[in-house]
Amino acid sequence: MGRYTGPTDRLSRREGVNLMLKGARSLSGKSERRMQTPPGMHNWRRGRVSDYGLRLRETQKVKRYYGIRDKQFTNLFRKAHNTKGNTGAVLLSLLERRLDNVVYKLGMAPSRPAARQTVAHGHIHVNGRRVNVASYLVSVGDKVSVKASDKSQKLIRARLEELGEPRLQNWLTLDMSQLLGEVVALPTRDDVMIPVEENLIVEFCSR
Repeated sequence: MGRYTGPTDRLSRREGVNLMLKGARSLSGKSERRMQTPPGMHNWRRGRVSDYGLRLRETQKVKRYYGIRDKQFTNLFRKAHNTKGNTGAVLLSLLERRLDNVVYKLGMAPSRPAARQTVAHGHIHVNGRRVNVASYLVSVGDKVSVKASDKSQKLIRARLEELGEPRLQNWLTLDMSQLLGEVVALPTRDDVMIPVEENLIVEFCSR
């Protein structure tokens, strides 16, 4: 999946689920109404989706939700396949552990695309060292902090004030005063916030 520069609502409408690509704006009444119809003028002509189509759509949904490309997704699937446990659940856990997703869930960015930009611009440190790779996988005990510069600190504090205190999942903690987040456990299947049938993704990638 190459870099997409078109309207983001179109991606959510295509997958039939709100992918939260615009952050809080994705929750507006207008966006929610648009989710009910697929994009394009002639959606009434579309027939029954094949089994292959179902597996493809489920895979595309996850890629677009986390904002990753085909090669990145393939590498993560191979890693999940070579790890003990349910391949689908391990894959989703790996996706949740991406640094851009962690920054987003800590409330330091309004959306995952904004979180990727925040990481790429060097505003985020992991265990005291700058990490500007959005695909970096965090581990238990990792501390995610904000660069000790006025620009970075003001940016993140302004976002936290605008978004409000985030409702953190059990695998993350956040010290608002120090802008310090910590990974206290590995994310589980239940931490994925969109409806997804991971078994269809495994079947698609294993073909």
